[in-house]
Parts: sequence; C-alpha cells; structure tokens
Amino acid sequence: QVQLVESGGGLVQPGGSLRLSCAASGFSLDRRAIGWFRQAPGKEREGVSYINMLDGSTFYADSVKGRFTISRDAAKNTVSLQMNNLKPEDTAVYFCGTQGPYGAWSEWRAYDYWGRGTQVTVSS
Repeated sequence: QVQLVESGGGLVQPGGSLRLSCAASGFSLDRRAIGWFRQAPGKEREGVSYINMLDGSTFYADSVKGRFTISRDAAKNTVSLQMNNLKPEDTAVYFCGTQGPYGAWSEWRAYDYWGRGTQVTVSS
C-alpha cells in the first residue's frame, strides 16, 4: 500500500524552528520528486519546496527562501523540511506529495500521492 506520512509539526514561537519529515512506505522515493505544500484555512494549497530524488535539485517558494531547507535520505526513504526563523504567516497544514509526470513543481494538481498533513502553528 502506497503511503506518505508527515510528522514533526507543532506549535512554535515566531523565530523558532521545526523539522518536518515525510516518510514513504509501499514504494521507493528513489526515482520520484517530492514536494512540500501548505494550506492555510480558506486558502489554496501552495508549493513550499521540492526535491528531485534522482539528481537532488531543489526549488523553494520565494516566501521561504533562506529560511527553509529541503533534504533527502534515500536510505530511510524520507524527505525532510527544516524550517527556521518561522513567521506567523507560515502557519498552515503542511503536506508532502509525490510529483506525477506532468506539471510544474509548485502546482498541487501535478502530484499523485499525498500524506494527510501535519499542523504547523507559529504564534506567541
């Protein structure tokens, strides 16, 4: 059974850090591209970061550049998102997904499998 499971969310103060993980089971991430997305209440799911597991190439949304870092661990079949200097506007449910064959990395419709998400709340 193909499954993605996100973990690592929580409540953090502005300026704090969290590390999210996306663990895959039932398939290997070796030849896939993984995206992290977030969705705040009343807003559309937006692309945060992306990594191609084959060549390691990465992309980031402008809003998180310099603060977030995506990384892969092929041996553990996981992708992580290190989030530093968190801001209240980063508050959202964070999802990881596997990109399908078509579409831009930041387009959620281009992804075929999703986890259930993990809540990140940045508040004092």
